[in-house]
Amino acid sequence: MVEKVYITKTYLPPIEEYIEYLRGIWDRTQLTNNGPLTRELEDRLKAIFQIKHVFFVSNGTLALQIAIKALDLQGEILTTPFSHVATSSSIVWENCQPVFVDIDQRVDEFG
Repeated sequence: MVEKVYITKTYLPPIEEYIEYLRGIWDRTQLTNNGPLTRELEDRLKAIFQIKHVFFVSNGTLALQIAIKALDLQGEILTTPFSHVATSSSIVWENCQPVFVDIDQRVDEFG
């Protein structure tokens, strides 16, 4: 018999692999806001990618806003019209203007 594969079923690894992490979280009662697991992951990513800074944020909207501020972007910012409204909203919230662009299929790669 062929085992069923559930496309929408969440994969969860064996609970035994996470019990120690959960105990630490329960002992510290710190789930977010620069907790030790967050700092450990940031440090590992910095080492892997050989970079100085990694900064976790809670969503892509904040990431875009921080990038706009860090790059000191002003005026018009090109973006796709085929994205979540938060993409253009983050641009507007940073006092810039989204300019929606898309490819033109009539133009080939040499034209």
